[in-house]
Amino acid sequence: MPLWQWLLELAGVLLVLPLLYGVALIVRRRWIARNGGTFELSYRMRTAHPGRGWLLGLGRYSGDTLEWFRIFSLSPRPRMSWSRQHMTYSGRRDLVGAEEMSLYAGHVVVCCSTPDGPFEIAMSEGSLTGFQAWIEAGPPGADWDRNRG
Repeated sequence: MPLWQWLLELAGVLLVLPLLYGVALIVRRRWIARNGGTFELSYRMRTAHPGRGWLLGLGRYSGDTLEWFRIFSLSPRPRMSWSRQHMTYSGRRDLVGAEEMSLYAGHVVVCCSTPDGPFEIAMSEGSLTGFQAWIEAGPPGADWDRNRG
């Protein structure tokens, strides 16, 4: 087979792979959102440098758990998850510095903590209202004073 045919086939493969990746991302997002309750949610993975270390993603409420999925991953499993019983809402703040370029427009940073330590997530104002309601809602017999602060 001549060299130009090999190069043409290679170019075809290189064009099809990104297309397949894009289709897989769309199918994955539809699968994650199949039961509703998904929203744009970013997670601060690394805290060594102020305003940096953010990863874009999707959040999903699954019963008493908040699940976080990376936006450009093909994994059907959440990368992080937090139990409502062990999570405490500490407050919110506006984006500062590099965060304005790293995160979705209109998002606020939400400070939370678990027994493993504090962490930060970012979401829209509307999603924050839903998040606060989800945190405060609990099954009958739950400790109602644990999330106040």
